Parts: sequence; structure tokens; C-alpha cells
Amino acid sequence: MKRIYFLAALCALATASFAQQSSSKDSSTAKASKRDTIRIGSILIIKKRKGTETDSVEVYNDYRNAKRNKKVSTNYLILDVGFANWSDQTNYANAVGMVVNRPGTAAFSAEDMTLRAGNSANINLWLFMQKIALHKSNINLKYGLGLEYNNYSFRSAVSFKEYGNINPSSGILNNSPFIFRDSISFSKNKLNLKYITVPLMLNFATNKEKGLPKLSASIGVSVGYLIRERNKQNSNERGKQDNQGDYNLQRFKFSYIGEIGVGSIKLYGSYSPTSLFEKGLIIRPYAFGIRFSNW
Repeated sequence: MKRIYFLAALCALATASFAQQSSSKDSSTAKASKRDTIRIGSILIIKKRKGTETDSVEVYNDYRNAKRNKKVSTNYLILDVGFANWSDQTNYANAVGMVVNRPGTAAFSAEDMTLRAGNSANINLWLFMQKIALHKSNINLKYGLGLEYNNYSFRSAVSFKEYGNINPSSGILNNSPFIFRDSISFSKNKLNLKYITVPLMLNFATNKEKGLPKLSASIGVSVGYLIRERNKQNSNERGKQDNQGDYNLQRFKFSYIGEIGVGSIKLYGSYSPTSLFEKGLIIRPYAFGIRFSNW
């Protein structure tokens, strides 16, 4: 009987020892498995064992998937090239002070402020634009910061002055800005305006399907701050002139903006419901053209 008990105890001890060794081996294998998988940023390294053969190493780069899952994306140095023009709704009979008529000439009118449409340009350089995904990649919030350039080319010999207007009735010097029809003709006569502008848009985009271009549309507003205003003129009598000054223009320019894209082709447009000038003239600018952007 004692021999039977002894044999039973010996079997139980052997079984426990084997189970402990098996558990230790499984734990060691699990730890080795954890050590065999390493992630460095977007790089995944997996070391596989093939029995007694040499271990193999596989490397995966999931950068594209990581980038696709980001909610915020940034685009730098976006360029707009287009045309600039304006809608003139001024009553020139009431624009006294801002507009000056030279003695012996016809009254200043809207014709004097008519632009050369083909020579009036809008060029924007957006330093950056960011897009935040609000719903997957189909609805996004877009905003940015950039420089907005508007060159308005005149058909007539209109000139801008910061001060020096003599009132014909009183003969007193008026130190406020004014516009008048000049006595000479110009080969080039432009009003150049430069703004630092912040756009804010809601963007809608379709998913890119095989064989079909991606469609996108954006609508929103922008606020620009005027940082430079110049009247650039070329003439035989005076040569090249670059007159900088304060010409009674609004410091801030509020605009409605939009964008339409079909694949890599993008068109943009803007319209300001407020006048360029602080007083006297009611002139509302607009622009449209092609946008060179990655998205």
C-alpha cells in the first residue's frame, strides 16, 4: 500500500513539474512574440521564426494610412491668378470733395473710373491653408493666411492725390485725398492695392472614384487689411511714377468667396458688398480666376 501511495505522489509531482515548464515556455514564447514586433513611428517591423531556418524580417510602412486618418491637413504656397474689376454705383453729382473737376473740363463721371478689364489683375499668394475634416473627408472647414494683390488699370487719365486739393470757390488748400482727371495721357495708369487676408470657408468634396474626377466646392468669407496703396503711372511728360499715399480707401475689406474644383482644376471668385472707399465713391470690387492648389 505504501508503495502505491509513493508511486501516486511521484506521478503528481512529475505532472506539476511538466505543467510548470509548459506554462513557463508559453510565457517565454509570448514575451518573445512581443519582442519580435516593433513599431517605430509609422514603421512596423515583424520578425518571423521558421523552425530551425534563419529568421525572416518583414517591414511595413503604414504612413499613407496614418496620413489618411488625420483630421487636419495643410497646404502651403497656393497661388491664384485671375482678373479684377469693380461695380461702380456712385452718384458723382454728390461725390463732392472726393472728386475734383478741373476748370474748363467736363464733370468727372463713372466713365473716368472705367477699367481695362483685360489688364486689371488679381494675384493672391496664400502662405498656407488648413483643412479640418468635420465629417469624414466630405465636409471640411478651410482657413488660411495670405497676401492679396489687386491691380486696377484705368482707361482714362484719372489720378489719385493724397492732399493738395484747392477748393475753387474758396481757394483754400484741402488736405484730404481726392481724384481728378489729369491734363496728360498715360501709357499705364493703375491703382495697386495690397492686403493681408484671412479666408474662412466650408468645403464639400466627393470621394475619389475610379474613372471619375474628385469634385469639390467651397463657400465662405474673407477679411483683408490694406497694407499698401499706390497709383502707378507711365507717361512721356513725367516718365514712371509710383505714388504711394492714403487715398481714402477702407482699411478693411470684407468679401464673399467661393471655389469650385473638378479634379486638379480649381476656379475661385470673390465679391465685396462694401465700397473700396470710405466716403464719396460707392465702388464694390470683385475678382475671379484659376487656383493652383494640391487640394
